[in-house]
Amino acid sequence: MNFPACPNYSLTRVKLCVLSGLTVALALVPEAIAFAFVAQVHPLVGLYAAFIMGLITAAFGGRPGMISGATGALAVVMVALVVTHGVEYLFATVVLMGVLQISFGLLKLGKFIRMVPFPVMIGFVNGLAIVIFLAQMGHFKLPDAAGNPTWMTGMPLVTMLGLIALTMAIIYLLPRLTRAIPSALGGIVMVSALVIFSGIDTKTVGDMASIEGGLPQFHLPLVPFTWETLQIIFPYSLILAAIGLIESLLTLNLIDEMTDTRGQPNRECVAQGSANVVTGFFGGMGGCAMIGQSMINVNNGATQRLSGIAAALFLLSFILFLSSWIELIPIAALVGLMFVVSQKTFAWGSINALRRVPKSDALVVVAVTVITVFTDLAIAVITGVIISALVFAWQHARHIQIRIGVESHGWKVYELEGTLFFASAADFLSHFTPAEDSDEVVIDFARAKVMDHSAVEAIDSLAERYRKAGKRLHLRHLAPDCLELLTKAKEMVEIDVRNDPHYHIADNKLG
Repeated sequence: MNFPACPNYSLTRVKLCVLSGLTVALALVPEAIAFAFVAQVHPLVGLYAAFIMGLITAAFGGRPGMISGATGALAVVMVALVVTHGVEYLFATVVLMGVLQISFGLLKLGKFIRMVPFPVMIGFVNGLAIVIFLAQMGHFKLPDAAGNPTWMTGMPLVTMLGLIALTMAIIYLLPRLTRAIPSALGGIVMVSALVIFSGIDTKTVGDMASIEGGLPQFHLPLVPFTWETLQIIFPYSLILAAIGLIESLLTLNLIDEMTDTRGQPNRECVAQGSANVVTGFFGGMGGCAMIGQSMINVNNGATQRLSGIAAALFLLSFILFLSSWIELIPIAALVGLMFVVSQKTFAWGSINALRRVPKSDALVVVAVTVITVFTDLAIAVITGVIISALVFAWQHARHIQIRIGVESHGWKVYELEGTLFFASAADFLSHFTPAEDSDEVVIDFARAKVMDHSAVEAIDSLAERYRKAGKRLHLRHLAPDCLELLTKAKEMVEIDVRNDPHYHIADNKLG
């Protein structure tokens, strides 16, 4: 893969991308540490993943401006593997996960994300907005005397809430005064300065874990290269690859809509996979696109590759040189930022729209939102697509209509209108009465579309019923590709080269 040609950056654009990258990097630190804790690995494993994933996908991915790193959706799957087999098996799993994602992209399967219905996208966005909000709740806990996390009370809670409110106010109000720096970065810097120079006692990044470390080192995962190892890691790799691609490609779609541009899903799949392969070989926990950090970047107007590259390099500099400073940043400032991201991500207009859209679409939005919050993103999206597909099939099955008439020479004519496919085949057959019909019967398909092999089988079955009844059945305006699949009814087709429709039936026999 060739490095993409650099666009013409003005000084203002470079400044915007670099400052936005700095803001994103600051927001990545507590997220990477928290997700590393979820997966029960060292914080640096999460930070290295955020750096490597962010750098490679920013440089080579299919959606400039999108941010990738360690994510909670993947961490909750990884923890079972780490607890059972250890972190080295996780590294091997991440490498295989990347290989699967690369294969997905090379096979050009990323384009199928465009088939995700809009109600599923809305549910995905709303669900992740709620997940981002709920993920901040863990920061409202402090260790008790025994080291167990307990909810804040009293002055620590008041201080935390006050600093969060101040951060959010700065982020919302600063753009009215100046746009010289991203408002999110301004909020973090101002609140951090207030805490540091006023000596306010509050939870900081350093209270979570130290982020000091060196450069990530290459090493092969220390696992046996055996069939048994593959049996252990493959199921996890497959699940992680699916979750990572679904979250990444849906985030890509969302940014496409926000920026009125078009990303490259297949290229993003290859870039995500390549990043995960490299991450696994350099001691990272792998990752995918992060909607929260991506929204920070896009809302700042930084939709170029430079912003993501800058974020990754800033993050590495934090680990190598600036850990003592970054650890002083109050968690409240970063929580306030993520609260704003959550508020801006949620599609508030969808609440009122639920009363106006079809009930089936409202059901999909609510279902995907709820399942995303309580279970898993991949399950939520797949469930939403299945519900949408079933609703579509049911609605089209009900729309098939048959008008009955008689031609001048006494032949009975059934004029079919609608889509004949697996869901409507039974209803189609129920309209015909071979025992009661005239000796010559016509079925006219001029205003109908035969969609699949179930429909072809229904036509064949009906032809056999008329044959047994001693009647002659004439099939008019049937497409040539449908004729190829007929067996019992083939000789009953009346061919009209000028008027017969041409469409391709979704059947394996036709490639």
